[in-house]
Amino acid sequence: MTDKVTQANLGQGISTEKKLDDLYQLIDDMDVCLFTTHRADGRLVTRPMQVQERTSGTDLWFVTDIETDKLEELASDPHVNLGFYNNKSREWVSVSGRAIISQDRDLIRAMYEPSWKAWFPEDGKGRDGGPDDPRIALVLVEALSVTYFKKTRARPMVLFEIAKGMVTGSAPKLGEERILGEREIRKAHIREQNKPLGS
Repeated sequence: MTDKVTQANLGQGISTEKKLDDLYQLIDDMDVCLFTTHRADGRLVTRPMQVQERTSGTDLWFVTDIETDKLEELASDPHVNLGFYNNKSREWVSVSGRAIISQDRDLIRAMYEPSWKAWFPEDGKGRDGGPDDPRIALVLVEALSVTYFKKTRARPMVLFEIAKGMVTGSAPKLGEERILGEREIRKAHIREQNKPLGS
């Protein structure tokens, strides 16, 4: 979007709670993201990864193989970006964060899904893709800032806004682009920690 269109769609006066609730819904509906890391030579690398779980507000967990290049990249520079996109609604999420690698077996067992076996095939060395497979590691991405676009208008209104913009030269109002900064993300962590069990 151009600056004029971005300004027309910038969400303002929205409470942190509303921004967080809408963000959670978007992420829950777009569980596959493009996970971007920095190589040692400074170049960016992006690969698709699936969110395993969202915890502590805006933090996200992923599963990976300890033998992949991404772990070397994260050891060199833990700063990452996660990009989510919904092709049907045109909604998107961008998370800038810091990655932490964990091989905590208790945590892996707690999050383990049988579908992981597809990515950790049995190799004859006692590694079978189960929860105790030593290849399995978790990556926690601690969000530092989040920007996202939430559709707030029905499709006919979006088409009308685009047509109107073409005729009048005005910027179309399609939805709301929202930003969550570090202070709001800290608030999200506190909010999640204070939730009653089971909610």
